[in-house]
Amino acid sequence: KRNALSVAMLEDLQRAFACADGVRAGVLLGSGSMFCAGFDLYEGKAQGSLEALRAQLRGLAGAIMAMRSSPFPIVVGVQGAALAGGCALLGGADIVLADQDARLGYPVVRLGISPAVTAPFLAARVGTGPARALLFDPALISGVRARELGLVDRLVDDPARVGEEARACAHNLASKPVDALGHTRSWVSEVAPTWNWQKALQVSLDALGDETLERMNREVWSR
Repeated sequence: KRNALSVAMLEDLQRAFACADGVRAGVLLGSGSMFCAGFDLYEGKAQGSLEALRAQLRGLAGAIMAMRSSPFPIVVGVQGAALAGGCALLGGADIVLADQDARLGYPVVRLGISPAVTAPFLAARVGTGPARALLFDPALISGVRARELGLVDRLVDDPARVGEEARACAHNLASKPVDALGHTRSWVSEVAPTWNWQKALQVSLDALGDETLERMNREVWSR
């Protein structure tokens, strides 16, 4: 499923980042050739309603907030692609690595799904102007362009080495004094606040309608 985000997976992410006992740094990677393809649309189709999508949106917001409020720094490694909800997870990271040919963006606009839920986190990382452009345009950008915008911090020339490089980065962070790093991380989060994330989530929830479900079903059947 290209690491598509189900409700259960998002709940697992929240629990993982809330667990701080002995953890000095965290790494989030995708298995296989793609970091994350976004929400698991088949989960919604199986239920025949928008309830799964609503739960996924709530779970996504919760996972990103868990990342941002975790007491340890988090490194995300992107290989292949980070789409929609997968791209949104980058907003919870302290450092993002990606292969230079990776594809990133928010194509869900075409399905009638508002990516507003990610707006506060994306704006905190790249600024309001670039965030607006990324959220309005369903076209994908390259890893190189994502680095130029600030969505990605470091580029890796070989997708197969993304995991290795991300782990090395996390290991380096873990070697630093925990208290100093923790205080610095908290302060950086304060100067890039995401206080309106709950309102952003509600905007995405309010935008859902019957047409959204129809578009999602057509997308699933076309695969």
